[in-house]
Amino acid sequence: MNINDVYPSKYLKAADLNDQNVNVTMSHVDMEDVGDAEKKPVLYFNGKQKGVVLNKTNGRVISHAYGDETEEWRGKPLILYPAMVDFRGYMVEAIRVRIPKMPQPS
Repeated sequence: MNINDVYPSKYLKAADLNDQNVNVTMSHVDMEDVGDAEKKPVLYFNGKQKGVVLNKTNGRVISHAYGDETEEWRGKPLILYPAMVDFRGYMVEAIRVRIPKMPQPS
């Protein structure tokens, strides 16, 4: 039995990516109560049910490429990938984002 099947998450986790890069198109950002009763931004994608709780690191990567207003992110491409990160002194698997390289005009 897979414990993730017993306790499914409302949000996308690094394990859901199956050690793959995943190309997505951003849909919208909602502020939601996340676990600890604190409201956090959650980024959703076209054609996907689960969103990603948007941490400061990922938010800065996206805003650097697409601007600070989340409404402007709609329809823009993004790559999600799993990475090992330091979280309070422990190495944990997390989702990170990368902006796809756009083709250069010829």
